[in-house]
Amino acid sequence: MADDSGVSAVERALSLLDAFNELDYALTLADLARRTGLYKSTILRLAESLQRMGYLKRLADGSFQLGAAPLRLGAIYQRQCRTSEHVPEVLREVVEATYECASFYIRDGEHAVCLHRVDSARMIRDAIREGDRLPIDKGAAPQVLLAFGEKKTGKKFDRIRAEMSCASFGEYDAEIAALSVPVLSVNRQLVGALTISGPRYRFENVDQAPMLQALFAGARKLTDLFGGDAKWFDTAS
Repeated sequence: MADDSGVSAVERALSLLDAFNELDYALTLADLARRTGLYKSTILRLAESLQRMGYLKRLADGSFQLGAAPLRLGAIYQRQCRTSEHVPEVLREVVEATYECASFYIRDGEHAVCLHRVDSARMIRDAIREGDRLPIDKGAAPQVLLAFGEKKTGKKFDRIRAEMSCASFGEYDAEIAALSVPVLSVNRQLVGALTISGPRYRFENVDQAPMLQALFAGARKLTDLFGGDAKWFDTAS
Protein backbone atom coordinates (compact mmCIF):
# COMPACT_ATOMS: atom_id res chain seq x y z
CA MET A 1 0.00 0.00 0.00
CA ALA A 2 1.43 3.38 -0.98
CA ASP A 3 1.75 5.86 1.87
CA ASP A 4 -1.02 8.44 2.30
CA SER A 5 0.74 11.46 0.84
CA GLY A 6 0.46 13.69 -2.17
CA VAL A 7 -2.04 13.22 -4.95
CA SER A 8 -2.87 9.65 -3.94
CA ALA A 9 -3.91 10.70 -0.44
CA VAL A 10 -6.03 13.55 -1.77
CA GLU A 11 -7.84 11.28 -4.19
CA ARG A 12 -8.49 8.71 -1.46
CA ALA A 13 -9.78 11.35 0.92
CA LEU A 14 -12.11 12.76 -1.73
CA SER A 15 -13.37 9.26 -2.49
CA LEU A 16 -14.56 9.04 1.12
CA LEU A 17 -16.62 12.21 0.69
CA ASP A 18 -17.95 11.00 -2.66
CA ALA A 19 -19.14 7.79 -1.01
CA PHE A 20 -22.04 9.65 0.61
CA ASN A 21 -25.31 10.23 -1.21
CA GLU A 22 -28.42 12.25 -0.39
CA LEU A 23 -30.21 9.24 1.16
CA ASP A 24 -27.48 8.50 3.70
CA TYR A 25 -27.84 9.56 7.32
CA ALA A 26 -24.49 8.05 8.28
CA LEU A 27 -22.06 5.43 6.95
CA THR A 28 -20.21 2.82 8.97
CA LEU A 29 -16.57 2.00 8.47
CA ALA A 30 -17.67 -1.15 6.64
CA ASP A 31 -19.95 0.93 4.38
CA LEU A 32 -17.09 3.25 3.45
CA ALA A 33 -14.75 0.34 2.79
CA ARG A 34 -17.31 -1.32 0.53
CA ARG A 35 -18.12 1.84 -1.42
CA THR A 36 -14.55 3.06 -1.87
CA GLY A 37 -12.58 -0.17 -2.03
CA LEU A 38 -10.11 1.21 0.54
CA TYR A 39 -8.74 -0.71 3.52
CA LYS A 40 -10.36 0.16 6.83
CA SER A 41 -7.00 1.20 8.28
CA THR A 42 -6.53 3.65 5.39
CA ILE A 43 -10.04 5.04 5.86
CA LEU A 44 -9.43 5.65 9.56
CA ARG A 45 -6.17 7.53 8.87
CA LEU A 46 -7.77 9.72 6.23
CA ALA A 47 -10.91 10.24 8.31
CA GLU A 48 -8.86 11.72 11.14
CA SER A 49 -7.59 14.48 8.85
CA LEU A 50 -11.04 15.04 7.35
CA GLN A 51 -12.54 15.32 10.84
CA ARG A 52 -9.96 17.92 11.90
CA MET A 53 -10.80 20.01 8.82
CA GLY A 54 -14.56 19.70 9.31
CA TYR A 55 -15.28 17.52 6.30
CA LEU A 56 -16.32 14.48 8.32
CA LYS A 57 -17.66 13.95 11.80
CA ARG A 58 -17.82 10.73 13.78
CA LEU A 59 -20.91 9.77 15.75
CA ALA A 60 -20.99 8.05 19.12
CA ASP A 61 -21.66 4.68 17.50
CA GLY A 62 -18.52 5.01 15.37
CA SER A 63 -20.29 5.77 12.07
CA PHE A 64 -19.46 8.79 9.96
CA GLN A 65 -21.41 11.78 8.63
CA LEU A 66 -20.38 14.62 6.37
CA GLY A 67 -19.27 17.68 8.31
CA ALA A 68 -20.16 21.31 7.70
CA ALA A 69 -17.16 22.17 5.49
CA PRO A 70 -18.64 20.72 2.27
CA LEU A 71 -21.74 22.84 2.82
CA ARG A 72 -19.62 25.98 3.08
CA LEU A 73 -17.80 25.11 -0.13
CA GLY A 74 -21.11 24.32 -1.81
CA ALA A 75 -22.48 27.73 -0.88
CA ILE A 76 -19.37 29.41 -2.30
CA TYR A 77 -19.68 27.39 -5.49
CA GLN A 78 -23.33 28.34 -5.87
CA ARG A 79 -22.48 32.05 -5.56
CA GLN A 80 -19.68 31.75 -8.09
CA CYS A 81 -21.56 29.62 -10.61
CA ARG A 82 -23.32 32.03 -12.98
CA THR A 83 -25.70 30.98 -15.71
CA SER A 84 -23.92 33.22 -18.23
CA GLU A 85 -20.78 31.10 -17.89
CA HIS A 86 -22.42 27.78 -18.71
CA VAL A 87 -25.90 28.07 -20.22
CA PRO A 88 -25.11 29.65 -23.63
CA GLU A 89 -22.66 26.87 -24.51
CA VAL A 90 -25.28 24.23 -23.69
CA LEU A 91 -27.89 26.13 -25.70
CA ARG A 92 -25.58 26.04 -28.72
CA GLU A 93 -25.21 22.27 -28.30
CA VAL A 94 -29.00 21.87 -28.13
CA VAL A 95 -29.47 23.98 -31.27
CA GLU A 96 -26.86 21.92 -33.09
CA ALA A 97 -28.64 18.70 -32.11
CA THR A 98 -32.25 19.79 -32.76
CA TYR A 99 -31.95 22.53 -35.43
CA GLU A 100 -34.44 24.55 -33.36
CA CYS A 101 -33.99 27.71 -31.28
CA ALA A 102 -32.99 27.12 -27.66
CA SER A 103 -33.76 29.34 -24.68
CA PHE A 104 -33.24 29.36 -20.92
CA TYR A 105 -36.02 30.78 -18.75
CA ILE A 106 -36.24 31.85 -15.13
CA ARG A 107 -39.25 33.04 -13.17
CA ASP A 108 -39.80 36.68 -12.26
CA GLY A 109 -43.09 37.11 -10.45
CA GLU A 110 -45.92 36.27 -12.80
CA HIS A 111 -43.67 35.96 -15.83
CA ALA A 112 -41.14 33.58 -17.33
CA VAL A 113 -38.16 35.62 -18.51
CA CYS A 114 -35.90 34.51 -21.36
CA LEU A 115 -32.49 34.90 -19.75
CA HIS A 116 -30.38 33.31 -22.50
CA ARG A 117 -31.17 32.54 -26.13
CA VAL A 118 -29.44 30.95 -29.12
CA ASP A 119 -31.20 31.03 -32.49
CA SER A 120 -31.07 28.25 -35.02
CA ALA A 121 -29.89 28.87 -38.57
CA ARG A 122 -33.31 28.05 -40.02
CA MET A 123 -35.06 30.88 -41.80
CA ILE A 124 -38.46 30.14 -40.25
CA ARG A 125 -38.31 30.32 -36.46
CA ASP A 126 -39.97 31.96 -33.49
CA ALA A 127 -39.01 35.49 -32.51
CA ILE A 128 -38.25 35.17 -28.79
CA ARG A 129 -35.34 37.32 -27.63
CA GLU A 130 -33.34 37.59 -24.41
CA GLY A 131 -35.32 39.66 -21.93
CA ASP A 132 -38.72 38.74 -23.36
CA ARG A 133 -41.34 37.95 -20.75
CA LEU A 134 -43.99 35.25 -21.12
CA PRO A 135 -47.11 34.81 -18.95
CA ILE A 136 -46.36 32.28 -16.23
CA ASP A 137 -49.46 30.23 -17.06
CA LYS A 138 -48.88 29.63 -20.80
CA GLY A 139 -46.27 27.59 -22.60
CA ALA A 140 -43.85 24.78 -21.85
CA ALA A 141 -41.17 26.76 -19.98
CA PRO A 142 -43.62 28.58 -17.67
CA GLN A 143 -45.26 25.30 -16.73
CA VAL A 144 -41.89 23.72 -15.94
CA LEU A 145 -41.10 26.71 -13.73
CA LEU A 146 -44.41 26.25 -11.91
CA ALA A 147 -44.03 22.49 -11.56
CA PHE A 148 -40.49 22.51 -10.18
CA GLY A 149 -40.21 25.96 -8.62
CA GLU A 150 -43.56 26.56 -7.03
CA LYS A 151 -44.28 22.80 -6.77
CA LYS A 152 -47.76 23.56 -8.09
CA THR A 153 -50.23 20.73 -7.56
CA GLY A 154 -52.59 19.02 -9.99
CA LYS A 155 -52.44 16.13 -12.45
CA LYS A 156 -50.79 18.24 -15.15
CA PHE A 157 -47.95 19.33 -12.89
CA ASP A 158 -47.58 15.86 -11.37
CA ARG A 159 -47.10 14.54 -14.90
CA ILE A 160 -44.52 17.21 -15.71
CA ARG A 161 -42.54 16.27 -12.59
CA ALA A 162 -42.79 12.56 -13.40
CA GLU A 163 -41.74 13.02 -17.02
CA MET A 164 -39.22 15.80 -16.21
CA SER A 165 -40.49 17.66 -19.27
CA CYS A 166 -43.38 19.61 -20.75
CA ALA A 167 -44.63 20.13 -24.31
CA SER A 168 -46.89 22.95 -25.44
CA PHE A 169 -48.62 23.53 -28.76
CA GLY A 170 -50.08 26.94 -29.52
CA GLU A 171 -50.51 28.03 -25.89
CA TYR A 172 -48.62 31.32 -26.02
CA ASP A 173 -48.85 31.75 -29.78
CA ALA A 174 -51.11 29.66 -31.98
CA GLU A 175 -48.29 28.92 -34.44
CA ILE A 176 -45.54 28.08 -31.95
CA ALA A 177 -44.68 24.83 -30.15
CA ALA A 178 -42.10 24.21 -27.45
CA LEU A 179 -40.47 21.50 -25.35
CA SER A 180 -38.97 22.31 -21.97
CA VAL A 181 -37.09 20.52 -19.17
CA PRO A 182 -35.92 21.73 -15.76
CA VAL A 183 -32.38 22.54 -14.68
CA LEU A 184 -31.92 21.74 -11.01
CA SER A 185 -29.34 22.43 -8.33
CA VAL A 186 -28.72 21.16 -4.78
CA ASN A 187 -31.75 19.45 -3.20
CA ARG A 188 -33.60 19.63 -6.53
CA GLN A 189 -33.91 23.39 -6.29
CA LEU A 190 -34.98 24.90 -9.62
CA VAL A 191 -32.43 26.96 -11.54
CA GLY A 192 -34.44 27.47 -14.72
CA ALA A 193 -36.09 25.86 -17.73
CA LEU A 194 -34.14 24.70 -20.77
CA THR A 195 -36.38 24.99 -23.82
CA ILE A 196 -36.53 24.56 -27.58
CA SER A 197 -39.23 26.24 -29.63
CA GLY A 198 -40.24 26.77 -33.21
CA PRO A 199 -43.06 26.55 -35.74
CA ARG A 200 -45.79 24.25 -34.54
CA TYR A 201 -45.82 22.11 -37.69
CA ARG A 202 -42.19 21.04 -37.05
CA PHE A 203 -43.09 19.65 -33.62
CA GLU A 204 -46.44 18.03 -34.31
CA ASN A 205 -46.79 14.55 -35.74
CA VAL A 206 -43.08 13.83 -35.41
CA ASP A 207 -41.05 11.72 -33.01
CA GLN A 208 -40.12 14.13 -30.22
CA ALA A 209 -37.77 11.63 -28.56
CA PRO A 210 -34.59 12.94 -30.26
CA MET A 211 -35.50 16.50 -29.26
CA LEU A 212 -36.08 15.46 -25.65
CA GLN A 213 -32.86 13.48 -25.67
CA ALA A 214 -30.92 16.61 -26.62
CA LEU A 215 -32.72 18.66 -23.97
CA PHE A 216 -32.10 16.04 -21.29
CA ALA A 217 -28.41 15.91 -22.23
CA GLY A 218 -28.16 19.67 -21.77
CA ALA A 219 -30.18 19.61 -18.55
CA ARG A 220 -28.00 16.86 -17.10
CA LYS A 221 -24.85 18.83 -17.88
CA LEU A 222 -26.19 22.05 -16.35
CA THR A 223 -27.71 20.29 -13.34
CA ASP A 224 -24.34 18.73 -12.63
CA LEU A 225 -22.60 22.10 -12.97
CA PHE A 226 -25.05 23.76 -10.58
CA GLY A 227 -24.53 21.13 -7.89
CA GLY A 228 -27.48 18.86 -8.61
CA ASP A 229 -27.57 15.19 -9.52
CA ALA A 230 -27.90 14.37 -13.22
CA LYS A 231 -29.35 10.98 -12.23
CA TRP A 232 -32.63 12.72 -11.36
CA PHE A 233 -33.37 12.69 -15.08
CA ASP A 234 -32.98 8.92 -15.26
CA THR A 235 -36.38 8.53 -13.58
CA ALA A 236 -38.25 10.42 -16.31
CA SER A 237 -41.17 8.31 -17.43
